[in-house]
Amino acid sequence: MNTQFLQRRRALRARIAEAHLSGVLSMNPASWYYLSGYTGEAGALLVSSKGSWLVTDGRFTSQAKEETSGLRVVRQEESLMATLGRLLRGRSRSRIGFDATQLSVAQFRALRKAAGSRVRWVNADGEVEKGRQRKDPAELAQIRKAALLAGEVLSNAIKLLKPGVREIEVGAEIEYQMRRRGASGPAFESIVAFGTRSAHPHARPTGKRLRKNELVVLDLGAILAHYCSDITRTVFVGRAPARIRRWYGAVQEAQAAAVAAARAGISCGDVDAAARRVLARYRLSQYFVHSTGHGLGLEVHEDPRVASGQKHVLVPGNVITIEPGIYVPGVGGIRIEDDVAVHAGRTELLTRVPRDLIEI
Repeated sequence: MNTQFLQRRRALRARIAEAHLSGVLSMNPASWYYLSGYTGEAGALLVSSKGSWLVTDGRFTSQAKEETSGLRVVRQEESLMATLGRLLRGRSRSRIGFDATQLSVAQFRALRKAAGSRVRWVNADGEVEKGRQRKDPAELAQIRKAALLAGEVLSNAIKLLKPGVREIEVGAEIEYQMRRRGASGPAFESIVAFGTRSAHPHARPTGKRLRKNELVVLDLGAILAHYCSDITRTVFVGRAPARIRRWYGAVQEAQAAAVAAARAGISCGDVDAAARRVLARYRLSQYFVHSTGHGLGLEVHEDPRVASGQKHVLVPGNVITIEPGIYVPGVGGIRIEDDVAVHAGRTELLTRVPRDLIEI
């Protein structure tokens, strides 16, 4: 039996008891894996004080039994909601936590009807995911490897940036290089944005060809043994003018300030504020249109959020991205992003690609 998954379910049961719940329902595949080792695409995981049940259909039943231990695998013979309801129906009155963001209104109505009136449903948004925020040493080691892999792929992609190359060509090479290095795939669709398109924070690759004297934003991440990485660098094709150099220096300084602030005991809102203060000093804060970062792990975007006003206090084991940027319509964008692990008394930069302005 893999004791790692069993220990995680025990920790969840302790939190369930503190919240006066009988159990919690998870519809999140990343959390299924975290709590059980199951990697299938369909199902639901119910963890209660009396045991755990993984419900899935016939396509994944055998796989679920091979990948998990210490819980019961239930084959879905009808609809998923009906099968879950049958598991819960007839019990003494129980309080089951669920995450409203993981169920549609129609699914919840069907589940409530199938479970019957003896089950009380309690909104427990993010309760299952709380345990995932604090990575153990094995998880940190895997994210570290994923971050190094992403850095290698990014460095290789920069070498492809020649006038005439298309965004989609660079994007395709990025994914190919990830898989060659052992990744199961990209953590998200890679961002490859040339020229004025780099002013769109989430630009996706198009057929646009690269020209001289353009900014290039490359944002990519790899999934390696289930864990994600995320890195961004900005390149200028040609000799950058003074304005671009000044902007780049401001973003670089803002990122360094946020990294320095990201320590155990500091709130995520304070980390975000550290980056914003620098950009405000350069009178560029109006061009910073997203949060400073986000949690990283089994999903590329998970808690904690590193954003204005966020009260979450960083603790050892948190892994976050720090990625301030500015986006000037009609000119382009500049973003620098790294993955940061929080330890007791220090932080660790997991991504290792140089952060100075690259001119090619």
